[in-house]
Amino acid sequence: MTIPLSVLDVAPVGQGSTPADALTASVELARHAERLGFHRYWVAEHHNMPGIASSSPAVLLAHAASATSTIRIGSGGVMLPNHAPLVVAEQFGMLEALHPGRVDLGIGRAPGTDQGTAHALRRSADPMSVEDFPRNFGELLSFFDGKFPENHPYRYIHAVPARGYRPEMWLLGSSDFSAQLAGYLGLPFSFAHHFSSANTLPAVAAYRQSFRPSEVLSEPYVMIAANVLAAETDEEARFLAGSGSLSMVRLRTGRPGPIPTPEEAAAYNFTPAEKEIVRSWNVGHIVGGPETVTAGLLDLLERTGADELMLSGMAHAPAARRRSLELVADAWGLERR
Repeated sequence: MTIPLSVLDVAPVGQGSTPADALTASVELARHAERLGFHRYWVAEHHNMPGIASSSPAVLLAHAASATSTIRIGSGGVMLPNHAPLVVAEQFGMLEALHPGRVDLGIGRAPGTDQGTAHALRRSADPMSVEDFPRNFGELLSFFDGKFPENHPYRYIHAVPARGYRPEMWLLGSSDFSAQLAGYLGLPFSFAHHFSSANTLPAVAAYRQSFRPSEVLSEPYVMIAANVLAAETDEEARFLAGSGSLSMVRLRTGRPGPIPTPEEAAAYNFTPAEKEIVRSWNVGHIVGGPETVTAGLLDLLERTGADELMLSGMAHAPAARRRSLELVADAWGLERR
């Protein structure tokens, strides 16, 4: 297959391990993905989640970039409501300066956490208005390009080393808001199919309909992020995926914690309400042996017309995640480096 595959990571913290273990495993996952021929390695920003260690994508990406040499590294994404645009520009301008031509800056509109933690991050209880995100995103672009309007209060700020070191910019979304903005600006768009599968087709259609050619892109470019977990057999993959299901149940019911073992998940007695959480969470997930996963990815590709697919998979053991990538890479025909 000629469609590139990429990897989305959240540095999961498995039961019995530590955040330090998770971060070390994530850097190794980036190395592994590069060897297997994956196109990008992205990190998602989350906060106040004991089972996820990727609270600072820029820091983790700096380590991943230094441990690799060819794979693109980026954020999937940085949640712009949590940060001043100037800080994001400086951080990712620095990454681009250190690793030229390899850095992606994917920007999201949600806080990636609960309201209390969002307040602690922003130091403000004021809700964001619908105008806030486009305005802040415009500031971010201007810090990279130095193209503030004459009357803008930040026009005198020279963001170092952001100015002249603009990474590849992406907009991320789980609805059609960011899809339309990405199309209007002529930027590539990544959709979060892994947790918003019902909105995938409408958002992709909105992006393509609103797309205007830009200096960056002459035509739309869509990447779909899907929750994918492969193992030797369908049965083994479903067993391993139980960790993610139980972890989501605990998160949704106010009991977040490290990622449980698949054995614990298999022995857990789910209530009817919890079974509904699992059913809803697993919609659109692609879990199984290599043939099952390949068929699922091809079906997703056919339905969306995506230009690229990004794989996000939750498992308790780092070895299971690495093996999942191996199986998908071989089945997809990626060229190993």
